[in-house]
Amino acid sequence: MQASTFPVFDLGRFEKAGPGEKKALGAEVDRICRTTGFLAITNHGVPQPVIDAAWSKARAFFDLPAEEKERAKAPYKGYPYGYLGPELEALARSRNIDSPPDLKESFNGGPLRVPEGMNDPEALAFCYAETIWPEAPDGFVAAWRDYYAALEDLAMRVMRLFATALELPETYFDRFIDAPISALRALNYPEQHVPPKPGQIRAGAHTDYGSLTILLPQAGSRGLEIITPDGAWTPVPPIPGAFVINIGDLMARWTNDRWVSTVHRVVNPPADEGGMDRRQSMAFFHQPNWDAEIVVLDACLGAGETPRYEPVRSGPYLMGKFKATTR
Repeated sequence: MQASTFPVFDLGRFEKAGPGEKKALGAEVDRICRTTGFLAITNHGVPQPVIDAAWSKARAFFDLPAEEKERAKAPYKGYPYGYLGPELEALARSRNIDSPPDLKESFNGGPLRVPEGMNDPEALAFCYAETIWPEAPDGFVAAWRDYYAALEDLAMRVMRLFATALELPETYFDRFIDAPISALRALNYPEQHVPPKPGQIRAGAHTDYGSLTILLPQAGSRGLEIITPDGAWTPVPPIPGAFVINIGDLMARWTNDRWVSTVHRVVNPPADEGGMDRRQSMAFFHQPNWDAEIVVLDACLGAGETPRYEPVRSGPYLMGKFKATTR
């Protein structure tokens, strides 16, 4: 898949459009989400200085010696936030596929605030657990928080686009995402000095768990691939100035599989094409409120069709998915 054929959507145009044009643009997004569930979003409104600050601080963190990064590590297996060192996660296991651990390290952070009145012990111990912040580099926490807040706003606006695409009122999803339990993950795929183990790649084949993911890939990088409708692994090109958006399992469930949560992975390109080089990305995993009940939308059921899925609560559903991937 070349940059010229990968779907690119102008979010700013949608937000400024009148009702008729919004409906047409929504139909375009619906077609994309029915086929691959992956698209690039341009004119997204996230200030470039906010992006640059978060990116550079994440890179500076990953540049630290291992012992310094370890001071911010997750305190025990299954803790969702903080530093996760190399080869401690195997994403393919979320699909019950045994695989070597992924060739990556990450820093993970959760919601910036706990909603007033939240007292569910599972929510407080998992989604609202404290982020284990690093001591260095200076300015890391402020840059991270600014980027998280900007992506939380962007996710809400994309959900309004999705509502239009599903021929729902534009603000339909607002009540499900006014206290989202989203997570932000900075990923570093280190430079490789030895060949990987058999079957070992940078991120194993998986689907994302929530409503949508907002990915910021490294400019010019290679390795992200999706399974397209023809069954082939197909590269996703980084689009300058754009975020890559993809549908997660929860949104596929919400739409009764009208929309596709596509399997994707990060591979090692050939060594002579940069396959051993360092690569960075930042992924924002948007997830509805902890207590949001996800029930198949009536708008996604045809005449006489019944839901394929039972209702689930957003938080416990996410927790179960997450715990399957860490060792």
